[in-house]
Amino acid sequence: MKFVSIRIITAEIKRLVGFYAAVTGVSPQWYTEDFAELVTEAGTLAIASERTMQLFAAGAARPAANASVIIELLVTDVDATYRKILPHIGEPLQQPTTMPWGNRSLLFRDPDGNLVNLFTPVSEAAIAKFARYA
Repeated sequence: MKFVSIRIITAEIKRLVGFYAAVTGVSPQWYTEDFAELVTEAGTLAIASERTMQLFAAGAARPAANASVIIELLVTDVDATYRKILPHIGEPLQQPTTMPWGNRSLLFRDPDGNLVNLFTPVSEAAIAKFARYA
């Protein structure tokens, strides 16, 4: 099994795709007006309108209802990234902070309320752990 993507269901697809494009610097690939992807080397962030759920199991996913998942994105320098994206994210839940497990992390919410963690490994162990993404 190989991990491929995370998909966010939203009521405002253009807004959410635009937000993630601004935060990540990745240009979205639009396949329909209801589905876009931001493709990275490590995986894909797919964003779909709630209308797409009619093709799966209607009502199984509810836009802006997440309270347990954190979307985590590895960045080269979380402090520099924070300064760059601040106009897009507003006040974060946590400004860049070095965590006990060796990552420097920034935590904020996307426009739908989903938690997003941008992080940079800073300890030897964390740098080694994420070396395959360098």
